Amino acid sequence: MIAGTTPDARLLVPLYVHPAVDPAAWQAVAAADPARIAAVVLNLADGPGDVPDHVFTEAADELRAAGLPLVGYTDTDYGRRPHAAVVGDILTYRQRHGITGVYLDQVTTHPGALAHYRRLATAARAAGCGTVVFGHGEHPDPGYAEVGLADLLVTFEGDWEAYRTMTMPLWTARHAASRFCHLIYDVPTEHAQDAAALIAARRAGVGCAVPGAGDNPWRTLPYGLNAAELT
Repeated sequence: MIAGTTPDARLLVPLYVHPAVDPAAWQAVAAADPARIAAVVLNLADGPGDVPDHVFTEAADELRAAGLPLVGYTDTDYGRRPHAAVVGDILTYRQRHGITGVYLDQVTTHPGALAHYRRLATAARAAGCGTVVFGHGEHPDPGYAEVGLADLLVTFEGDWEAYRTMTMPLWTARHAASRFCHLIYDVPTEHAQDAAALIAARRAGVGCAVPGAGDNPWRTLPYGLNAAELT
């Protein structure tokens, strides 16, 4: 649960830093309460990487042993990346890290690609992924919320200033809050509580607000990861 959110709000943690670079970050995630974590997103190299990385594997094993659900990141390039390449990433994650879900990123928002993403979601579940996340980064065509596609739609990914002015399409009210996730970066510490409250007010049952900015803001840990940060 992010500080200040409703009891049902949980964290999606994009852990986009190598454990050899920041072992303390991985240790902090491993120590978090699993009940507050919707999933931890593994991302070695915009995917599982070409060869096994034993340091990464051991760190991921520790997260799984701590009871945290792991989802593997793979880039779909807005529908341009071949189906087989995306499925190959999923199978590699399953073999190396025992993921229970997949985070399909750069998912297009237009309805013309629905069939493509339906096939990917079906393939992911056939490969053993119980959770499928679509990383749109903005609100897509409402068809993407239909049953049988994604379990979780990331309908915002951007900085704090953009999030403050975001508008919510009316169709989102027809679905449970647990179907939506908002990812916010460059959130000043003094606005962490405001970000959490806004995530809850906008009916996103899953979210993440981090202080990081730049090319990879997700190298920083989310606000509210540790119980001591909750108020």
